[in-house]
Amino acid sequence: MSKIISGKEIAQDLRDKLKQEITDLKIKTGKVPGLAVVQVGKVAASSVYVKSKTKSAIEVGIEVIDHHLPEEITETKLLKLVDNLNNQDNVNGILVQLPLPKHINEQIVLDSIHPDKDADGFHPLNVGKLSIASHSDENLLIPCTPYGCLIMLKGLEIDLSGKNAIVIGRSNIVGKPMAQLLLKESCTVTIAHSRTKNIEEICKNADIVVAAVGRPKMIKGDWIKKGAIVIDVGINRIEMEVEGEVKNKLVGDVDFDEASKNASAITPVPGGVGPMTIACLLRNTTIAFKNKNQE
Repeated sequence: MSKIISGKEIAQDLRDKLKQEITDLKIKTGKVPGLAVVQVGKVAASSVYVKSKTKSAIEVGIEVIDHHLPEEITETKLLKLVDNLNNQDNVNGILVQLPLPKHINEQIVLDSIHPDKDADGFHPLNVGKLSIASHSDENLLIPCTPYGCLIMLKGLEIDLSGKNAIVIGRSNIVGKPMAQLLLKESCTVTIAHSRTKNIEEICKNADIVVAAVGRPKMIKGDWIKKGAIVIDVGINRIEMEVEGEVKNKLVGDVDFDEASKNASAITPVPGGVGPMTIACLLRNTTIAFKNKNQE
């Protein structure tokens, strides 16, 4: 039976370390990191995510500056708010919760966040820095989900150098930065996507499988070679019949039950990658604070 990689436990450990670090920073500087959270409209899922991120930030000692805006706000007014936050001394990280209403161009808004305050790590300048960064560069603002995946891999205390890794999915948020992070660890990386031919065979040769494609249980158990490590980023809600009742269930992009028979270690859904994403958001905000206040 494979080892279950608990994102909850690893995220808690990271939050505990950040809490102590922020306490030390407050003693040293008299200040704490500040995170501005911007939510537009009342999308239920967004409200849940924002509440969770805010709660976690406050718990580690980060000051949260909350901006909840009406859905009809214009793009111009939203950009004006971001510009104001860019110039606020007590704001070190800015998070604009996605999705935004259809009349607002998400990319324009994300690009308007100052790179030094980019809590999500999505700004083109930070993406570029990641692609050319050295292995030991610790002050980067890195996309939260892939960085959380890397922390989980490193927590297994194995040598990643030379490992064959496949990243299934090529999004700017997960797939591409995940590949960059694995390259930094000297893995041999393949990026697979909807047009990839013989994806099953490529997967079978991988020592590390990172699934971030958004299709429930797409990666079958027999795609995973014996001893491989599986990181499942997918969060898919499907309907399943349980004892005669149809219920909603969260599943990943990997068929967990079958893949567990071959994998040496695997992340569950839920309780795997999800908690790490929020913890890494707090990490980025703290890094941004340190970058600004470094001697």
